[in-house]
Amino acid sequence: MRLTKFTDLALRVAMRLAIAEDGATPTSKEVAAAVGAPYTHVAKVVSRLQHLGVLEARRGRGGGLVLTEYGRGVSVGFLVRELEGHGDVVGCEDDPPCPLRAACRLRVALRTAQEAFYRALDPITVRDLVDEPARPVLVQILGTRPG
Repeated sequence: MRLTKFTDLALRVAMRLAIAEDGATPTSKEVAAAVGAPYTHVAKVVSRLQHLGVLEARRGRGGGLVLTEYGRGVSVGFLVRELEGHGDVVGCEDDPPCPLRAACRLRVALRTAQEAFYRALDPITVRDLVDEPARPVLVQILGTRPG
């Protein structure tokens, strides 16, 4: 299964915020530069992650983005499920609909495989993604010091 660019970017944004120094509140523009993505894309991701309770966006002087405690401990499987949506892996219902869908077993097999993929990600948290040995590499790549 391949993740959408949106989900990939959301995970990178969460990881960037997870390694921020205590009290640091990088802006969306700073995070976009760090993860190598357009600001407009990051702004959409930030909005969705904020809606999910993963991060807070603070306005005004000293404002910026902060990963919530919930966001640090959230399951990667949960995040991917929410960001990818709950649709089928294949477009059986697309226009025009697949003529095989009434007797097709592939759709069920792919749904089972998709759920196995999500279950494999369920025990992993955002905190786990940035723990040792990944942390020093992330800090170097994303341009911050550990908090």
